[in-house]
Amino acid sequence: MVYRVIGLMSGSSLDGLDVAFVHVDDSGGKWSYQLVHTDCIAYDDGLLARLKNATQLSAYDYAVLHADYGRWMGEQINAFIEKHGLWHQVQLIASHGHTTFHVPASGVTGQIGCGATLAAVTGINVVSDLRVMDVALGGQGAPIVPIGEKLLLGDYRYFLNLGGIANISVNADTYLAYDVTAANRVLNMLVAPSGAAYDAGGAIAATGKVDTPTLTQLNAQAFFKQPAPKSLANDFGTDVLYPIVANAGLSMADALCTFTEHIAMQIGYAVAAHYKGEPYGKMMICGGGAFNTYLVERIQHYVKACNITVEVPDSQLVAYKEALVMALLGVLRWREENTVLHSVTGATRSSIGGAVWIGQEA
Repeated sequence: MVYRVIGLMSGSSLDGLDVAFVHVDDSGGKWSYQLVHTDCIAYDDGLLARLKNATQLSAYDYAVLHADYGRWMGEQINAFIEKHGLWHQVQLIASHGHTTFHVPASGVTGQIGCGATLAAVTGINVVSDLRVMDVALGGQGAPIVPIGEKLLLGDYRYFLNLGGIANISVNADTYLAYDVTAANRVLNMLVAPSGAAYDAGGAIAATGKVDTPTLTQLNAQAFFKQPAPKSLANDFGTDVLYPIVANAGLSMADALCTFTEHIAMQIGYAVAAHYKGEPYGKMMICGGGAFNTYLVERIQHYVKACNITVEVPDSQLVAYKEALVMALLGVLRWREENTVLHSVTGATRSSIGGAVWIGQEA
């Protein structure tokens, strides 16, 4: 059966709303997909500032932003549907929302963007709040992408997503996944004084030198010694790691080079922790950081000792993998099938996560 779904993803790097119109096909228990239309819709300065500062808002202003962002997403989806001539074709919208608060130890995770408002504006059924059930069951609520990797993306030993946060999935007898460290969000903050949104291809970082004391301080954070399952809130990058580099008195090139090395080293450590002497394996790298050639080269340097070869797929999958998986999670929720693997998150059981909002008229 083919499902025609729009998946929405806003990552911690805040580069925009990723939209993917996907055909997801279940044929005898074997899943496949087609990315039909995709787009990344940039945030204007006002909305970007509100999202960046969401955790500092009063309860009232936070609730207003939750509704406003849901309405904004609905308006963008209507424009996307008009642009691509998709009226009456989209059966479901699966929205990740934008993560604000994420403290699983306190039973809290928040993804802003009201699903009811999104359904009302579009007139299309919506699945939202995809992490909350897992956290309620004692899980980390993250990562939730691994079930999509397992069902859709084939025979890789590792899947690495380089977004605002870097997370890794381990395709073993027991499927594991967890957050590794902050990534693009910190790199983007370090390059921001130049006026650039990001260090294209890692070109600036490649001209710098690693500052060993700063690298040592970055790698010494207690999170890196914790066992999986584990997950990170956005503020680990912005409030913990970024100040270490920003206050080290380094040139921009050296700061970028040092933090790039930190990301690559932590990924290397993660792979080594699961290495059992296999003669060969592959790692698929997606997310915006996959376009950072220098970062990918440094990751390859650190994982080659474990006989891992990194692969970057076509640019559309690199950019829209998470939106694709959100679409699949929406379908699984609609079918009342598990959307989150407890082996990944540490919850007491796997679960069917997501709130359903009926946007179409009866």
